[in-house]
Amino acid sequence: MASAPIRAAVVGFGVSGRVFHAPFLAASPDYSLDAIVTGDPARAAEARRLHPAADVAPSMDAVLERAAEFDLVVLGSPPATHAPLATAALDAGLDVVVDKPFTVTSAEGRTLAAHAAQLGRRLTVFHNRRWDGDYLTVRRLVREGALGAVARFESRFEWFKPEPRESWKTGAAVAAGGGILYDLGPHVIDQALQLFGPVDDVYAELAVRRPGAPAEDDAFIALRHASGPISHLWVSSMAAQSGPRFHVLGSRGGYTVRGLDGQEAALAAGTSPDDPAYGLTDESRWGTAGTDDAPALVPTERGDYGAFYRLLADAILRGGDVPVDPADAVAGLELIERIHAETSR
Repeated sequence: MASAPIRAAVVGFGVSGRVFHAPFLAASPDYSLDAIVTGDPARAAEARRLHPAADVAPSMDAVLERAAEFDLVVLGSPPATHAPLATAALDAGLDVVVDKPFTVTSAEGRTLAAHAAQLGRRLTVFHNRRWDGDYLTVRRLVREGALGAVARFESRFEWFKPEPRESWKTGAAVAAGGGILYDLGPHVIDQALQLFGPVDDVYAELAVRRPGAPAEDDAFIALRHASGPISHLWVSSMAAQSGPRFHVLGSRGGYTVRGLDGQEAALAAGTSPDDPAYGLTDESRWGTAGTDDAPALVPTERGDYGAFYRLLADAILRGGDVPVDPADAVAGLELIERIHAETSR
């Protein structure tokens, strides 16, 4: 067992490292953010400004050479690097967090999980959307039976970016983990699997809407769960008008909520996870439950991405379970691979 604070290194300081990981590591007394890895000079300068106590290094080699000075590596680098970098960190005796998508292929994910188990290291995947406030609300309503037997679950993660800024995401092909299905698909698929379990049948439609894009930027997925419900999932970069974030229909009533969870926007704007208002949703953005004849406002649960790092600290310091089992991420990757295989015929 490690002792607090858990000495962490964040690899990558794009949106993943800067917005989703570094703020929680810096804010928690269970962690110390000791190093940030980025080869981009502008991002390195931003890392030094935001986290002056952390060493900023140009490559992962600097962390591996000083592996004894760390306990945890957090990978927010492009998907094609996840498997090799995670393997190197595990071999250096470090625990590892891997951002989504876990790996590019399910085979890589299974191999990586087995390797971590063999070494006795902790390995987990940052499926932070399990702690979106609106998803937590859906989960509570479903588990309490407030909607009756759920027949259909609709989930949308959509935005409108017809001319995206240049990044690895806009230039990566499917073989390197590019495309909207690898970017946002792991979130909506994981949420559906967490709610309703394994899938018997899959149908999908993938499309490239932006001229010259190397991978799909618009996708619809239908999952028929063995437990009965059908999930309809949309992920898109080309939704000029978005549908409800969640629309759940049950035998006794439904639940509908619009807009994206506000945690990402708050973190990107510099809000600290310690801010008393962090994770709260204004009443004007609450969803409604019931029927069209008798809709009732439902307060949105407080969003809590920090729960991931609290659970991880419990795993590292006290032997608890990791917050996300890598096997869950592999199950999602298997569906993504199946979708790509069936839609390419």
